[in-house]
Amino acid sequence: MILRNIDRTGWIFLVCVVALGVLVPVLNLAVPAGSFFHIPDYLVPLIGKYLCFALLAISIDLIWGYAGILSLGHGAFFALGGYAMGMYLMRQIGPRGVYADPVLPDFMVFLNWKELPWFWQGFDMFWYAAIWVLLAPGLLAFVFGWFAFRSRVTGVYLSIITQAMTFALMLAFFRNDMGFGGNNGFTDFKDILGFNIQAGETRAVLFFLSAMSLAGGYLLCRWIVTSKLGKVLVAVRDAESRTRFIGYRVENYKLFVFTLSAMIAGIAGALYVPQVGIINPSEFTPANSIESVIWVAVGGRGTLVGAAIGALTVNAGKTWFTGVLPDMWLFALGGLFVLVTLFLPKGILGTINSGWEKTRRKFRSDGSVPSGVPDAAE
Repeated sequence: MILRNIDRTGWIFLVCVVALGVLVPVLNLAVPAGSFFHIPDYLVPLIGKYLCFALLAISIDLIWGYAGILSLGHGAFFALGGYAMGMYLMRQIGPRGVYADPVLPDFMVFLNWKELPWFWQGFDMFWYAAIWVLLAPGLLAFVFGWFAFRSRVTGVYLSIITQAMTFALMLAFFRNDMGFGGNNGFTDFKDILGFNIQAGETRAVLFFLSAMSLAGGYLLCRWIVTSKLGKVLVAVRDAESRTRFIGYRVENYKLFVFTLSAMIAGIAGALYVPQVGIINPSEFTPANSIESVIWVAVGGRGTLVGAAIGALTVNAGKTWFTGVLPDMWLFALGGLFVLVTLFLPKGILGTINSGWEKTRRKFRSDGSVPSGVPDAAE
């Protein structure tokens, strides 16, 4: 039923993501290092990181592109999912840490903690950590949304308080007495589910899971936006007062989609941490949340696939640009956003779709539609 609602662009995207998830590990592990087709070890986690960012971008597009909720604090949900996974990975280090304490992580030993805090209990079990990957961002989004949407906070005011939320969390997590590693956060991971996290095979599996999660996240969001729920969300986006007037509980719809979006962002963060090998309070920085919104704008708001394309494109460009002109990246990103706003207001994919639609209408007026141009129903 979900697959029936996927358009041609969505199918192309899914095929590319699945192919990427299979080919990159194979070309890394099975192809000799001297071969032209070999993918170096450093590229596997790097591209995997991009895939996690693409999933984060889709979660933002779900609420911004289809419900009109512009969140400038989604980096907080991404980071909370990452911290939940990081807590599990820290518990797996055990006596192999610098201080060889079988229970306490190194930073707790360094800070003279005598026992493991209560909120760290259970994180030595993967299933428990996996639950909190969803529960931590989901609970925060639910509580935040409950008060914000029932108070009818919308527009720029909602964006500002979401940014304030992630800034407050950043300040809190920087504190050593919070029990989350302070400024340094979590790092020096050893194992995940008993497998060496630095091993090529483990990296390949994490990459594959990132690709499948991106595909699954797209399918879930696509199913939502093409359902009756999705039509109500679009109505809320375009005319919230009218939608409320005809009897819909607008705050409930917004709360549901906002909470779901936060949980998807948490999954992206959980997959991000074991691949990059670190999580610290800098992930809560408001600039990260703003940058993720720019990915969506560049790719195409309200397209899902465009959001993922924007995340992949901007982050690949960031990697290249920071290597060539590291001090100029923020100026380049700001310039990109201005150019997209002025000349590509619909983003990359939105502009392409508009061009195809104009071409289709032109040929339809002549009585024929070229095979290379998709019909509007596709």
